[in-house]
Amino acid sequence: MDKKKPFIVPNYLRQFGQSLTDIILPPQPLFRPQRGVHDYGAAESWADVRFLDEPCCDYCGFPFEFETSELTLSAAPCCGRCAGRKPSYDRARAAFVYDAASRSLVLRFKHGGETEGVTMFAQQMLRAGRKLTNGAQVIMPVPLHSRRLMKRRFNQSALLARAISKQSGIALETDSLLRKRHTPSQGGQSYVGRRRNVSGAFKISPKAQLRGKSVLLIDDVLTTGATLESCARTLKRAGAKRVDAIVLSRVVKPSTLPT
Repeated sequence: MDKKKPFIVPNYLRQFGQSLTDIILPPQPLFRPQRGVHDYGAAESWADVRFLDEPCCDYCGFPFEFETSELTLSAAPCCGRCAGRKPSYDRARAAFVYDAASRSLVLRFKHGGETEGVTMFAQQMLRAGRKLTNGAQVIMPVPLHSRRLMKRRFNQSALLARAISKQSGIALETDSLLRKRHTPSQGGQSYVGRRRNVSGAFKISPKAQLRGKSVLLIDDVLTTGATLESCARTLKRAGAKRVDAIVLSRVVKPSTLPT
């Protein structure tokens, strides 16, 4: 009687399984001192970072160099861009400016896979967006397309959203807002190009229950706001009552940013 040959898992299935595991459990450990990972708890790591807070535009969070009490306007303080056209989201805030001083912090996290600073990042985001958490019912990260997720192995916005949810107690939903279209990188594109690039890129899961809810979007970098606006329009069409956003950093002056 012939013995059955043992089943050998094909290489392509083994590779797919490993990629799937890496997405769920990123292979980067949370602390790697032996490899000289950046010390996010050291004061010198943040010495030149420009943290953001009020006074700022009430809509997009663009920083002002004067106190809001000096404004003669009766309405909420507003930057020139938002005065000309209000964004689709209601309010946005950022923890710090994306510039030469903070670029390495963001890129090591976003593209280098260093997740050691997530807890501290979330703390700073909650500080800057403390007024936006009042009344927020659900936290959602800006989603990545599956192709980009397979390449990066984790969604940095989802990691930030999870940490913020844990620290704030606001419920986290990662499967309601989805990216239905793989878009080219936003880096190097104009404001109009960025808006066109993400137009119609998002969708809502059929199982999502958003009617009447206040949503808090989480992302890593705000450049022109095109991605947040596309997400906000999608959420509001699905019935969301309010969409605010907190990002880790934002561009204040034109800057090249790989996304």
